[in-house]
Amino acid sequence: MDYQQKEEYAIILDFLPNGYPFDTRQMQRKLPIAQALGEKSFTLLELAPKKELSLQPNQRVYIGEGKRDDIHHIIGRIPLSKLTETAKGELEFIIKDLVQKTPQQFIEFFNKCGPINTRRHQLELLPGIGKKHMWEILEQRKEKPFESFDDIKKRIKLLPDPEKTVIKRILAELDEKDKYKVFTR
Repeated sequence: MDYQQKEEYAIILDFLPNGYPFDTRQMQRKLPIAQALGEKSFTLLELAPKKELSLQPNQRVYIGEGKRDDIHHIIGRIPLSKLTETAKGELEFIIKDLVQKTPQQFIEFFNKCGPINTRRHQLELLPGIGKKHMWEILEQRKEKPFESFDDIKKRIKLLPDPEKTVIKRILAELDEKDKYKVFTR
């Protein structure tokens, strides 16, 4: 899984037509800001929309190379702590939506991930997965690769919802609670 590629599209989390409220500059000097989440690497971004444009939460915008219709430029990455309350509220729903739209890359993780070091496996980075679940997943994928989240749920006894587990891991990585990055950039 290559999560290091540049983002092509982002989903708007929040749009601030008058910039940040805590910005102390004069009103005419404040610029509109959009907070967004990159589709591929789940990168939290701050974007400058084109003049006179209004963006909506959950709107998909092109941020790749070349001509952009809605975004003037990418200001940069932002930490989770800098997101507005609206953006934080949208974040989990948008991540869930993205995971549901591209489940194969996450199923691929369950099928191909390996050890981090001699004591820890990448599977153990997922919330709710300890040694017991890890060994069960490794045994099951040896017999036959997993085909879907439902397949994982059926074959691994007592495993919490694997889709929710992936979403929780992405949120934890965005919060930078762990030095390991599995799904984010």
